[in-house]
Amino acid sequence: MRKTELLAPAGNFEKLEIAIHYGADAVYLAGKDFSLRNFSGNFNPDELRQALVYAHERNVRVYVACNIYPRNEDLQGIAEFLHFLGEIGPDAVIVADPGICMHARRMIPQIPIHISTQANTTSYQTARFWKEMGASRVNMARELCLSEIREISEKSGMEIEAFVHGAMCISYSGRCLLSSFMAKRDSNRGMCCHPCRFHYTVMEEKRPGQYYPIMEDEKGSYIFNSKDLCMIGHIPEMLSAGIHSLKIEGRMKGINYLACAVKSYREAMDAYLENPEEWKEREEWKTELSKISYRGYCTGFYFGDPEELIPNYAECVYATDYVFVGKVVKTEGGQIYAAVRNKICTGDLLEILSPGKSLQQARIEEIRDEKGNTVPFSQPNTLARLRINAQCSVNDLLRKCPGNAETDRILRL
Repeated sequence: MRKTELLAPAGNFEKLEIAIHYGADAVYLAGKDFSLRNFSGNFNPDELRQALVYAHERNVRVYVACNIYPRNEDLQGIAEFLHFLGEIGPDAVIVADPGICMHARRMIPQIPIHISTQANTTSYQTARFWKEMGASRVNMARELCLSEIREISEKSGMEIEAFVHGAMCISYSGRCLLSSFMAKRDSNRGMCCHPCRFHYTVMEEKRPGQYYPIMEDEKGSYIFNSKDLCMIGHIPEMLSAGIHSLKIEGRMKGINYLACAVKSYREAMDAYLENPEEWKEREEWKTELSKISYRGYCTGFYFGDPEELIPNYAECVYATDYVFVGKVVKTEGGQIYAAVRNKICTGDLLEILSPGKSLQQARIEEIRDEKGNTVPFSQPNTLARLRINAQCSVNDLLRKCPGNAETDRILRL
């Protein structure tokens, strides 16, 4: 059976390393301009070169996004960027605009072109158009159901890419003018301020200060707020629809989200490809994906179920009991060096997230600071040497479990 690609976001070099560590077959990233996530960190030219070397040494493909809808003043810069991509040789360039596609085909014919979901491809005829334009892959519009995607796959002769997990824009395949209207930041040129996540109220003009509820929970009203996509339980349906690449959303998300999502989908996809007849969703995959911030999960448009598309009013989970506390940067003599992101204390119970392994739990038996002194705790943005009874690898992530020593101490006060 063909191995379907797992495609992960890489908003910066650290996220690139994490995506590859946890099993991505390919990553998508961008330069400092011309993509739809200009605030995700991204890569300068030297970093792009290094990213390609790093990924290719590990047999991971790199797709570079150039998927804004440009204005005239953008065109010269885009031409220079495409020329640069021709020099460094990514595995594909992601575009949405026909003009950029045409320019890329002429300037860098040796580099495959992938069509972004922003292009709103909803039929096999449109996919055929992109094929005639020189593209080899198209990311499906998010508004399609799986039966429609299957027909496009069968009749277009194109590689098909589709999102499998992550945030869903409330607007049509991400084409939105709210940000431009409200903040003068063009979402179609990479500067969206995400107004669909803002808190809104209703007020009658002659009753200023009197706010009327729409649908609300204790956090407020969310008239645009879509749930997050999660297809971890439907890998067989995705693959049988002829999808070549399953894409995880989230270039602006943190490394805890990224590691959790890539690890879960890597295991789910590998389990299906190894034994499709007996595949079933494992509870640990669902549990793992519940340990990151999300807005309630749904299956989006894939099964044509309108109940899945109702805006989320009450299921937002922005914090869990499992706190991301650090990343392993070195192992030595049974001890680990951790880049600390949240406070840890001696006695804390950690959960260790490693690729291809079940979760491990281990107590922190000792903490030493950067000078080698034994200390009772370590603060964020420090390097700590930890003695724990567990095997770790570089780039494994550490989470603090509920009921840790510091929490217990606070509760006793």
